[in-house]
Amino acid sequence: MSWGTKKKGLTKQIKELLADILSFTSPQRMQVLKLFRALHRTRQQVFKNDARALEAARQKINEEFRNHQDETSSERIAELMKIGSDVEVLLRTSVIQGLHTGSDSLMLIPRKDLLLDNVPYCDTPPRKL
Repeated sequence: MSWGTKKKGLTKQIKELLADILSFTSPQRMQVLKLFRALHRTRQQVFKNDARALEAARQKINEEFRNHQDETSSERIAELMKIGSDVEVLLRTSVIQGLHTGSDSLMLIPRKDLLLDNVPYCDTPPRKL
C-alpha cells in the first residue's frame, strides 16, 4: 500500500468520524469539532518528527471521540469537553520530546512556546524615583 492510498484511507476515516461528530446539536457540534481539531493540531506540534507517537496519539483521539459519539446528555458532553480541553492544555504545556543520544543519556528538545525568559528573583522592591 502506497502512502497516497494510506493517506486517502485515513482521510476517509477522519471524514466519517467528523460526520458522526456533526450529529450533535449545532452549538455543541461546533464546540466538539473545534476541540477535535485543536487536539489534532496540538498532537502534530507536540509529537513533531515522531511518527510512532503521532500515530498513537491520532488513534487515541479518534478512539475517544468515536467511543462517545452517541452521547446525548448535555451535562456529560460538557464534562467530556472539559476533559478534552484539559488534555489539550496538558499536552501543549507539559510534554517535551526527548531523543536517546546514548545508552544512558537523553537530549531534550523543547518547543519554542515552552521556553520562558528566565527573570531573576529580586527580594527588594524597586525604588520609586
